[in-house]
Amino acid sequence: MKFNSAWIKPSFVPVTASQRGSDSEAAAPASDSKEIGFISERPGTSDSDSIGVDENAQAGVQKIEATHPLGAEINWSLPTFFGLIMMAACQNVETYAAAQVFYWVGYNGVGYALSIFVADTSHLKNRGFMFAFASSPYIATTWAGGPAAQCFLDGAGFRWGFGTFAIVTPAVCLPVFFLFIFNYRKAKKAGLMPVRQSERTTIQTIKHYAIEFDLFGLLLITAELALFLLPFSLYSYQPDGWRSPMIICMIIFGGLLLVGFGPWEKFWAPKKFIPWELLADRTVIGANILSAVLFVSFYIWDAFFYSFLIVVNNQTVTHASYITNIYSIGACFFAIPVGMYIRWRGHFKNIALFFGVPLTILGVALMLHFRQPNTHIGYIIMCQIFIAFGGGTLVICEQIAVMAAASHQHVAVVIAIEGMFSSVGGAIGSTIATAIWTGEFRNKLRVYLPPSAQGHIDTIYGSLVVQSSYPPGTPTREAINRAYGDTQKLMLIASTAFLALAIVSVAMWRNTCVKDIKQVRGRVA
Repeated sequence: MKFNSAWIKPSFVPVTASQRGSDSEAAAPASDSKEIGFISERPGTSDSDSIGVDENAQAGVQKIEATHPLGAEINWSLPTFFGLIMMAACQNVETYAAAQVFYWVGYNGVGYALSIFVADTSHLKNRGFMFAFASSPYIATTWAGGPAAQCFLDGAGFRWGFGTFAIVTPAVCLPVFFLFIFNYRKAKKAGLMPVRQSERTTIQTIKHYAIEFDLFGLLLITAELALFLLPFSLYSYQPDGWRSPMIICMIIFGGLLLVGFGPWEKFWAPKKFIPWELLADRTVIGANILSAVLFVSFYIWDAFFYSFLIVVNNQTVTHASYITNIYSIGACFFAIPVGMYIRWRGHFKNIALFFGVPLTILGVALMLHFRQPNTHIGYIIMCQIFIAFGGGTLVICEQIAVMAAASHQHVAVVIAIEGMFSSVGGAIGSTIATAIWTGEFRNKLRVYLPPSAQGHIDTIYGSLVVQSSYPPGTPTREAINRAYGDTQKLMLIASTAFLALAIVSVAMWRNTCVKDIKQVRGRVA
């Protein structure tokens, strides 16, 4: 299977923004265009879809692990480094899939470490603004990504692009790492850090950390998510479809592991990594549901959006990458005034319930009408702006909600749980989008393609390059556009329907005034 570097440009957009603050601020930076770009000439196939599901599941579970002391920023930059090196050197999809898991685990770990740093050094009333400010560099780095990628493509090649950022990423993490070390030693000299003497052997140390990290529980939930979600993106590629023994086994074993995880955590886990008393709080429940719902909805409508722009709207790679990043840019930008509003008013529920949720629903619902062939690209951009401003509001508010409901010692845990729900929601959204795509797009091609192109259905279905190679206005290109439009409509219906749960989840929150809560001591912002 050969790689086509012509579609790699969008992949550099998230790479150049890898040091922004909150990893959940900008839902998923161009993840679809990145994977579509790299996996040969096969966008939307089981390879890219399965990678998307798996990387989200792994990243979600990893956030829980990062709540432990070992989850420092420099530690989490190492998986990102290895992931980028693997992407630069890989020659097949299997290696690329592993690289993606490494990259996103490290990427989310770095963002999570910075989020905890911001939470520890700011008052709750200022935290929304501080989170938004920490994410603001992404507004600039997005525009640098496209030209930088083009320079690599025209010069040294895309592999050197990944290699360059394999060096840059750990380097930009070092200043914060040394800042952490400096303050750690300062606290140790002041007698604020307890001295721990360990006489454990190597085997005892391994056993200790396996219990401390609840290794079995982590493996259980990771395997459960992968086994249960992947069949929905793989079934259409099996000769027997849903009746395939592999698909049936994956769903059954995934379901059994899902059922077994709860009892393990409640009755048998020596060290629980999910504090159930926090999960029982209605504000935490509502915020976590909102986090999952937003990502389910996002990953449904965002799936194959980049392909749609290239094929149906006939956009260039650069313009398509800019449009797919409107959500991330707009969310990071609008989160800043939202954070300032929360600091001024002290309340976050009303702006989420009466502004953020309605605007998000409006933007996604309008795409039902505008994301169709022969629609001016300006209307699609308008919808993206609506969703971006609504999303920027909701992401900040949901993070403040979980932190306001917990004591400061549990802030790291509730942020990790919120991040886990968002990643799992992303995995579910990718699964639903893939199930719709694989079940509908090929069938629509059979219906709409002219007789002269019927023999090329598989090639057209599996290659973005082939789809865009037919000149605009030709019967084959028009048929492909119609197939895209019909399939996208089903995705948008599902995405809009899920957002109804956002209304219920925000309504569950307490109308807490963050001005009245003091969680941290010392010199804070």
